[in-house]
Amino acid sequence: MTTRSRIVILQIIAIATISGSSYGITKALRWRTATQQELKKLIPARAPVIKENIETEFRTASGVFDGQGKYIAGVVMITAGYSAEGKYSHFFITQVPLQLGDLGLQPGEYVFGYQRTGNDSIRVSFYKASTGDSAGDVEAHINRKRNLVTSLLITPPVGGKGTIQVGRFIWDYRVSD
Repeated sequence: MTTRSRIVILQIIAIATISGSSYGITKALRWRTATQQELKKLIPARAPVIKENIETEFRTASGVFDGQGKYIAGVVMITAGYSAEGKYSHFFITQVPLQLGDLGLQPGEYVFGYQRTGNDSIRVSFYKASTGDSAGDVEAHINRKRNLVTSLLITPPVGGKGTIQVGRFIWDYRVSD
């Protein structure tokens, strides 16, 4: 093998290595908070829950966008007078697989509600929006890093990991591949 051939091979390897690492950095940093206009396109005015269309409170909407057309978003539902009253409080959409503790969520539409399990924790129960079937539970704890109280706050994942906060309670999520 000539010196020229070795140089060409090394250049190809260097370019491939740099391209691969740039792709990984871009992929890890692509998530951002969704804009109001993006959320308006995604969040329904009336959430389809089982056989009802429950009004949503858009000013409580929160979500994140990956820059490639995929979202994770949610909104508070106005459940008074609906069969969901007392069981569900939020409508939640994910267009990517998520891991919330031991709970895995596939892309789809969900509703969730919560119950206090102690002074510092709540159990958040997820259900498939179309059927009301249980998808599972996740434990949330008081956010001790910030004193923020919010209807819903979904933070963009960094390194694949983000948080969801309801009231003073927060839990982690991971974007699954």
